[in-house]
Amino acid sequence: MTYCLGMLLDAGLIMIADTRTNAGVDDISTYRKLHVLADGPDRRIFAASAGNLSTTQTIISLLREGIPSNEEGTLARTIAEPNSMFRAAQLVGEAVQLANETVGRALRSINISAGASLLLGGRIGNGPPALFLIYSAGNFIECRPDVPFFQIGEHKYGRPILDRTIRLSTPLSEAMKIGFLSFDASIRSNLAIGLPLDLMVMPSDGRPPLTRRIEADDPYFDDLSVRWGDLLSHATSAIPDPPFMTELD
Repeated sequence: MTYCLGMLLDAGLIMIADTRTNAGVDDISTYRKLHVLADGPDRRIFAASAGNLSTTQTIISLLREGIPSNEEGTLARTIAEPNSMFRAAQLVGEAVQLANETVGRALRSINISAGASLLLGGRIGNGPPALFLIYSAGNFIECRPDVPFFQIGEHKYGRPILDRTIRLSTPLSEAMKIGFLSFDASIRSNLAIGLPLDLMVMPSDGRPPLTRRIEADDPYFDDLSVRWGDLLSHATSAIPDPPFMTELD
């Protein structure tokens, strides 16, 4: 499994994905889950994927190489064509549905789960950054200000800190730090999630995106994990014990 996080803030868009894949406790490897779908002068589009690797690879390939059209003589459609992020999300949904009908059907026939979900983020033209959650059936929703983040994959351990701290007004640097803490909690509690992490930061002001990989020995991530553990320990000690427990002292 995996964990992917997208945060859409006033200051910009952040996407983070881990790289762990496994077919059992004795078969663990890494695979890039944050994909560059388009990186041109008029569009920069990224997708983070979770679920069956065969399904997600098929979806990404269809978006890059083209989704066949039902109309005879019409060229296949690629992610280079939509004129808005909403239209791009629709195209991704079509790719998901097509993958379900082909690879998914074959996998389900031998009782292998074929489900896959994606986070689609980026900007087209002069539009602001946008973030969409594409479900395994191909339907999707757009990220809204009331809850400015989406998660897919094994996300339950990484959600509490996001609920408590991420706001639309959160600066990008602080949001990245909180995102790392979300992944640190997930990695500590779930063997299906692990470093390296791939990330993308797209500022709202039109500057080019920043991309980076956080390796297993990254000094900042290691320091953040240690500091967070120490702070949690100190905070726990600072909170008074339940008063009814004095009966046992």
